[in-house]
Amino acid sequence: MAGIYIHIPFCKQACYYCDFHFSTSGKLREEMVASIISELSLRREYLETETVETIYFGGGTPSLLSPEELSQIIEAIYKNFTLIPQPEITLEANPDDLSFTYLKGLHQIGINRLSIGIQSFFEKDLKLLHRAHDREQAFNAVENARKAGFNNLNLDLIYAMPQSSNEEWEENLALMMKLRPAHLSAYALTIEEKTVFGNWYRKGKIRPVDEDKAADQLEILINTTANHGYEHYEVSNFCLPGLESKHNSSYWLQKKYLGIGPGAHSYNHQERHFNIANNAKYVKAIKEGQLPLDGEVLSREDLINEYIMTRLRTKWGCDLGHLQNHLNFDLSREHGAYLQKLEKDHFLEKQGDVLFLTSKGKMIADQITEHLFLM
Repeated sequence: MAGIYIHIPFCKQACYYCDFHFSTSGKLREEMVASIISELSLRREYLETETVETIYFGGGTPSLLSPEELSQIIEAIYKNFTLIPQPEITLEANPDDLSFTYLKGLHQIGINRLSIGIQSFFEKDLKLLHRAHDREQAFNAVENARKAGFNNLNLDLIYAMPQSSNEEWEENLALMMKLRPAHLSAYALTIEEKTVFGNWYRKGKIRPVDEDKAADQLEILINTTANHGYEHYEVSNFCLPGLESKHNSSYWLQKKYLGIGPGAHSYNHQERHFNIANNAKYVKAIKEGQLPLDGEVLSREDLINEYIMTRLRTKWGCDLGHLQNHLNFDLSREHGAYLQKLEKDHFLEKQGDVLFLTSKGKMIADQITEHLFLM
């Protein structure tokens, strides 16, 4: 099984923390949709004989496209690839785009999962992040989505924000638990270099929260979601039983995926490919029948490190047997003493040949995986 990711590179305005590829100009919108459809045809062999089980519209802001435009892209996917019956089709959306009429249109074209970027229920946070919506629009978006027939909702939150207290984070989570989405993604704010926040950081106008406060808020997140019946199945992702994101899980389970659109990445077990992150150059190349992408062949070391990094973050764990049998790498021999210490200190559990991070371990997942990497 494989997934297809479609990158829609347009936004109403730039969120100050975001370093994904996007443009606030919609000048190339019509040509972009046509180019995405053309790229799907040009790359129809990339997944070889794999059946597609998920489609994911990310960005940017995919909810800026009309249901008609999105439908054209979905039709092109069905034309060029073999899909399972009723694939998971996710659309990332901003609350301010989600009128009831628009949502009904999305539901009618087969989109069956929404990922809504709420980020915070506090107006001061939304203004700091330079989000286009307010608190009321966030609640209305969820209500409209459910009325339109969407039951599989992911809602996004950001924690560890400057000038945001633990008490405010607890209130954010309390409001989220009242909404009770099928899925919750929560990410610590990171200050990326090529963003407004990155510029502010260089000028001393903003500072990231200290690690202890970020850890406190992650602990609050883990405990709150567990108390409300959510499964912590990946470091930043929580779901009600059986409602994991199938598409995002495919990344963590090393399944093949095809990325379409400017800035999109693809993976086929041996190589990773990445499209040019420039709208005009992307459209021009596709019009000329060229694929505007670059790539790299993944070394054994790359494959080992990616397996450790992705699997250890999840409920599926890191299978020592897989590393040994498929990649000829004995993690226990390389890091036996470190693994034993992690287990003794309750950061890690071992069941058979599979390693799992505990809730305590998930709080320092990046530190643990980096230590285990093959350099």
